[in-house]
Amino acid sequence: MAYGGGGIAVSWPLAARLARVLDSCLLRYPHLYGSDARIHACLAELGVELTHEPGFHQPLPPNLRFCVSSTDASRFPYTHPRGLPSAVRVARIAKELLQLDDHHHATPPPPRWLVLADDDTAFVLPNLLHTLSRYDWREPWYLGARSESAAQNAWHGFAMAYGGGGIAVSWPLAARLARVLDSCLLRYPHLYGSDARIHACLAELGVELTHEPGFHQIDLHGDISGLLRAHPLTPLVSLHHLDHVYPLYPGMDRATAVKHFFRAANADPARILQQTVCYDHSKAITVSIAWGYSVQVYKGNVLLPDLLAVQKTFVPWKRGRNATDVFMFDTKHYPRDECKRAALFFLKSISSGEGKIKSDYTRQLPRKCSPNLIPLRNLHQIKVASEPLHLVPGKALRRHCCDVVSSSSETNMDVNIRKCKEDELIAMHS
Repeated sequence: MAYGGGGIAVSWPLAARLARVLDSCLLRYPHLYGSDARIHACLAELGVELTHEPGFHQPLPPNLRFCVSSTDASRFPYTHPRGLPSAVRVARIAKELLQLDDHHHATPPPPRWLVLADDDTAFVLPNLLHTLSRYDWREPWYLGARSESAAQNAWHGFAMAYGGGGIAVSWPLAARLARVLDSCLLRYPHLYGSDARIHACLAELGVELTHEPGFHQIDLHGDISGLLRAHPLTPLVSLHHLDHVYPLYPGMDRATAVKHFFRAANADPARILQQTVCYDHSKAITVSIAWGYSVQVYKGNVLLPDLLAVQKTFVPWKRGRNATDVFMFDTKHYPRDECKRAALFFLKSISSGEGKIKSDYTRQLPRKCSPNLIPLRNLHQIKVASEPLHLVPGKALRRHCCDVVSSSSETNMDVNIRKCKEDELIAMHS
């Protein structure tokens, strides 16, 4: 697999100056789309211009074949009023990577896929490789996902893969794209980003997007826990814009939270964020697990389709009076009143051994709820046991089931995740 992405290098003294003014500066640029555009605008306010660097040379990790930076693309026109001309340069990474591989063709084996993404895209690599393995790389495949925001899709396009979530192009198709890319780019100076240009040129080659819902652009702001707790059965491939949302876990900074998240993802990549629901008729509760992330416990019987809808804990990417609160998935209201929400738990620790993985989740108590109104107020810890999830290309995905282990304790709950029986229904049974 060949990987291409956009990045910025800033000297440490300049980075210190930027850090001191960044928060106030960002308030002036809500209309800019990407983090790179905002960094450029704030550096411009500091009187600093971009210095083009045609190549960095440094020792490479042994698993990287070669590493270079993109070349100058200033000869190509760019006319979008709100974007940056660097979008053309980033789009040409697809061409330059192919040319570089031609120069390194003596090193076997050749790549099967070209993957393009932003410098703030986080991949669950085993899931990316599994997703790609489901397709014949010798065929012309263009994989990725749209934005979560209907407004962003309406503005930039519904038919393209958004670059922040990641774009995957089969290698033979990437070779065809590389041969025609420069002539194609001349016809699209009016487009905003590199992803729109890649899409336009692939469309001219007669190829359209195959949607893969594991790629996530995350064109959202605020608390994205509602989105993460209702991830589709498709394995999580990528997350983007993590610097634009709240930390993934409460009480942590962004970097610590991402490391905590990837400890779970590395322990069982296929299961990370997979939603498992079980019911305890004897206690009249519903348990919804987003593995490796969070658990919600509801009083009473909550039907499965209601749990699969995304809770609107977040706010739209575009803010203001004209913002459109419409998304590309089913949503449901998230109560403002904390006392009316489910009991909420977040991952504390994870361990594995003897073919089992144990994940512990601790309670996040409501801050604005009197003790007598806190739902299930005595429940403080949930322990979840599961086996590693193995995905097989060509096999259909099916949600797993779980059982609440009988216990006399009101403070702790044990849950076992397992495969569902052939005719088993995920529902409350009397």
